[in-house]
Amino acid sequence: MKTIGMLGGMSWESTASYYKAINEGVKKALGGLHSAKICLYSVDFDEIETLQHQGRWDETAKILAKAAHAVEAGGADFLLICTNTMHKVAPDIEAAVAIPLLHIADATAEQLIGDKVKRVGLLGTKFTMEQDFYKARLTDKFGINVIVPAAEQRQVVHDIIYSELCLGKVTEQSRVKYLEIIEHLYEQGAEAVILGCTEIALLIEQEHTKVRLYDTTEIHAEQAVKAAISE
Repeated sequence: MKTIGMLGGMSWESTASYYKAINEGVKKALGGLHSAKICLYSVDFDEIETLQHQGRWDETAKILAKAAHAVEAGGADFLLICTNTMHKVAPDIEAAVAIPLLHIADATAEQLIGDKVKRVGLLGTKFTMEQDFYKARLTDKFGINVIVPAAEQRQVVHDIIYSELCLGKVTEQSRVKYLEIIEHLYEQGAEAVILGCTEIALLIEQEHTKVRLYDTTEIHAEQAVKAAISE
């Protein structure tokens, strides 16, 4: 079994979901007392979040590149960045290590293509919804048409992520707001909606809506399990 390298802590709540999903996936695949071989580096998210909102992405890249070095030195065979937003600096991290990076957008796109989804809504932080590092990868590399909520709705999604979900706070009021936004994306022609922030699945599950959802945490974890147990 290969060792999975994880850059986590962004936030730790979603990293815990990753850890659980990966270990459950290995146990399901291999049975018995099997669990995943993981090398995890968990950063202080307060430091990262401050730099994000100041636009100091180069500094976040340096922090995560250093963490990636540590994970590689710890014996990891490949690497996960356990957050959608910080894939903005994925090229910097890839350049800093010799081990491959399993990109969360690629894993998600492969699922969408397999399900023949061509037009998809995207929820996430404002950085993910508004900048091209995620949307353009889905469109340019995989030919998937991506639509995002209107500006006011993007702000609502973003604020709930940082002020509630990253703090482990889940409320019915916020769930209702998200479901309204998901429904609006569906009315705009989205065949499905990507939960493109690893915390969103703490709030929204498939049972809450008829619109098909793609949980990036679950998808990324499944891909990691496949990579870890493959020959």
